[in-house]
Amino acid sequence: MPLVRNPVLPGFHPDPSIIRVGDVYYLATSTFQWFPGVLIYQSKDLANWELAARPLDRKSLLDMRGHPDGAGIWAPCLSHDGERFWLVYTDVRRKEGSFKDTLNYIITAPCITGPWSESSYINASGFDPSLFHDDDGRKWFINMLWDHRRRKNPFAGIVVQELDPATCKLIGPKKNVFHGTEIGYTEGPHLYKRNGWYYLLTAEGGTQYYHTCTLARSRRLWGPYEVHPDTYILTSKDDPLAALQRAGHGDIVDTPDGKTYVAHLMSRPIIQRRRCVLGRETSLQGAYWGEDDWLYIKGAPVPALSVELPGQRDDSAYWAKRVYKFGTGLELHSDFQWLRTPEPERIFSINVNDGLKLIGREAIGSWYEQALVARRQTHFSYNAETVLSFSPTDEREFAGLTAYYSRFNFFYLAVTGTDHGQRELRIMSSQASFPNGNLDDPPVALPVPVPKEGKVRLALEIRLDKLQFSYALGSEESLEKIGPVLDASILSDECGGPGSFTGAFVGMACSDLNGTEKSAIFDYFTYEPVHYKYDRY
Repeated sequence: MPLVRNPVLPGFHPDPSIIRVGDVYYLATSTFQWFPGVLIYQSKDLANWELAARPLDRKSLLDMRGHPDGAGIWAPCLSHDGERFWLVYTDVRRKEGSFKDTLNYIITAPCITGPWSESSYINASGFDPSLFHDDDGRKWFINMLWDHRRRKNPFAGIVVQELDPATCKLIGPKKNVFHGTEIGYTEGPHLYKRNGWYYLLTAEGGTQYYHTCTLARSRRLWGPYEVHPDTYILTSKDDPLAALQRAGHGDIVDTPDGKTYVAHLMSRPIIQRRRCVLGRETSLQGAYWGEDDWLYIKGAPVPALSVELPGQRDDSAYWAKRVYKFGTGLELHSDFQWLRTPEPERIFSINVNDGLKLIGREAIGSWYEQALVARRQTHFSYNAETVLSFSPTDEREFAGLTAYYSRFNFFYLAVTGTDHGQRELRIMSSQASFPNGNLDDPPVALPVPVPKEGKVRLALEIRLDKLQFSYALGSEESLEKIGPVLDASILSDECGGPGSFTGAFVGMACSDLNGTEKSAIFDYFTYEPVHYKYDRY
């Protein structure tokens, strides 16, 4: 079989849930505070994936305005019972402190593109839920249990309870069937049945550098569950030099001819500070069932950078330049997402005669409503560019190009105004980018005056951990650098503060703090991958 290089889904694609229906594989990943919620990809060969659905796409299913960074949609589980697709997911509304508000829901659909049903609320006792369809027709809801009384380790085990498919309500007794291993932080459960055994695959060790996939099994659904003889079937925690780090949170899938694979999240750190700007990505590993009826990863528990898959991937598409010309259609390309709001008409529109119009709302760091449209960073090094028309009246109106991780971690080259109504370019940034982390420090760069009218071309280039902004006043003019080289490595999970789980994005934004809905028009957006040293794809 062809040898394919991991990850199969580069950039921010964590918590994979994978299934096969007939000869088609489906893979769902978390989206956290980015809207629409949940990305579902499909493939016929495990090597080439295309986006098939973004099911949480309306207000009745998801409204994340006010959700903190790192909250929102965690760890969806996609399954199929022979008739319908079932999607189980958590909407995290509060994640810091002793309590967590982790609301679990289920939706269903006759096919992957929908229509998806309205949601059924299940519980809020923990997160990372999954659904197991037993061979007797019964359905079982599984999720980790959060115990706020346990101050050192509130991860209190894996709970199983029956689900009534007619009412989508939990029925009957519930039982904590697995308390995890000594590494703790037991979450991300998936349940399977094979040769009379119930297998429970969990994620442990936290989703940083001690992450694992832990397997246990029992002859009875209710347990007791014995742990795999190797405990962790997949982990990078003992190999700091492995190319794929932070490996864990997996799911198992079989091919039609009986081969077995494990989809799992992982990260690829850059520089010696081991920062993961691409966030948590999705890879595949070959696996096999031993004579002892235990699952083993081929080669070793440490995930391999390359894997044999049924299909061959043409990596030229990965390295191709993306040019998004706004106005050629009325739909925003599915590469783009926005933050939190289920009412995109309040933050952007596309007009055939104009382009992409961003309607100025709150500041770029808001947890409520901001006009920010962006796509994932999927390469360690790339160039991005856009052209905008924007006529600010003062410093409270700004629009431009942003490299964005969260409200605490972003860089933003914006066209804005002055007290006298003139236009200028200013590099805006999160507090983390100031030399000593103090708001009293000097600005990142002095503002650059620009003419009061006319389009402005904005660009950035990222080379691993270095970011450089540039600009031009005409489409034919050469780009001119603005500001110093900035530390792009802060756009990473490691720098996002507690509960940072996403990845870097790049895109366009517009704010109007005067409340007049001042709009910016963007003609196009380009994303150009760049081959650069140390690129591990």
